[in-house]
Amino acid sequence: MIDYQKQIITAIKKTLPAVVSVVVTKDLEEIASELPREFFHLPREEQAFLKSRLDQAPRDEAGRIKVGGGSGFIIDPSGIILTNKHVIADPRAVYSILAADGKKYETKILAHDPINDVAILKIEAENLSAVEIGSARNIELGQTVIAIGNALGEFQNSVSTGVVSGLSRLITAITDISGHQERLRGLIQTDAAINPGNSGGPLVDIDGRAIGINAAVVFGAQNIGFAIPIEQAKKDLAEIKKYGRIRRPFLGVRYMILNPAIKERFHLPLDYGALIVNEGGPGDFAVIPKSAAEKTGLKEYDILLSCSRKKITEEETLEDIIANQNIGDELDLEVFREGKTLKKKIKLEEYRQKESKLGLF
Repeated sequence: MIDYQKQIITAIKKTLPAVVSVVVTKDLEEIASELPREFFHLPREEQAFLKSRLDQAPRDEAGRIKVGGGSGFIIDPSGIILTNKHVIADPRAVYSILAADGKKYETKILAHDPINDVAILKIEAENLSAVEIGSARNIELGQTVIAIGNALGEFQNSVSTGVVSGLSRLITAITDISGHQERLRGLIQTDAAINPGNSGGPLVDIDGRAIGINAAVVFGAQNIGFAIPIEQAKKDLAEIKKYGRIRRPFLGVRYMILNPAIKERFHLPLDYGALIVNEGGPGDFAVIPKSAAEKTGLKEYDILLSCSRKKITEEETLEDIIANQNIGDELDLEVFREGKTLKKKIKLEEYRQKESKLGLF
C-alpha cells in the first residue's frame, strides 16, 4: 500500500510542473456590448447593483475582467500546450497561460480540431517541463488514473485520483459559447473528480503519462467524468507538424439523422439513414458546391443508407463513420432516391467548410 501511494505521489510530482491554467479575460467595453437587451429595461437599482459587481470582478494586469478559466498541459518544452476546444471557444476573449511556477504568458491558438474537443496552443518559452505522452489504447477498467487541473477556475493544481470506470463512451456536450452541441465519441470514463475548470487538464496513468484530456462531467451525478483519449490529440499534432493545420475528411452535405419518430412526423419512407437537407439559412446548401458530394451527384432529399458498408443510424452516424476515414479514401455509398436504391462511390476531400448545426460532412 505504501509503495502504491508513493507511485501516485511520484506521478503527480512528475506531471504537475507542466500543468497550466488557461485564463479567459475580456475588456469591460466588450462585456458591456454583449449585455442582453433585457438588462437595459431593469430598474435602475438592479442595473447599478450588477454594474458594481462587474466593477469588483477580478482583473488582470491590463485591466481586463476575468470571465472564465480552464486547464491545459505542456507537451513540448518549446511551449506547445493541449487543452479543450471549448475552453478557448469565445473569439472575443483574450487567453493567457498561468504556469505552475506562477509565470504568466500570452498565448497563441495554433489550431482547434473541427470534430473533436481538442485545441493546441503555443506560448513563447523554452526548456519548459512537459508531460510525457502515453497511450489510451490498452487501458483497462479499474486502472488507476489521476486528474489534474484548475478546479472551478480558482484552485490551481488540484489533484484527484480514481479509476477508469468506462471505455469508448459516447456523449453529447455543449462545446462553444453559442450552445452548439457536439457528439464526443470514444471517451474514457473515470470516477476521478473532474470539476468545471478542470477541462483541458491531463488524465494521467500511475506512471505520470498523459492518456487523456479531461473534457466533461455529468452534472447531477456523482463521480462521472470523461476524458478524450490522447490518441486524438496525437493525430492533430501530427497533422500540424506535417501540414501546418488540422485536416479532416469532408463529404460536403448537410444532413439530418432519421429515426422512427422523424419518419412518422414527416411521413418519410425510412426510419434510418442521413437525409440530405438544407438548414434554411441564407446562403445554405444541402449539398456544398464543388464538394465531393456534388461531384458524385448527390442531391437534396437523398437519404444516405450506408457509408463504407456501415448502416447509418443514430448509434453510428455519418459523422462517426467519416471520422475514422482519411482524406483521399474512396467510399461506397448506398443512396435512397425517389423509391430507388443507388450505389455510388465518393472520394473524401479535406474539410474546409463551416460546420452545420444539423451535421456537415
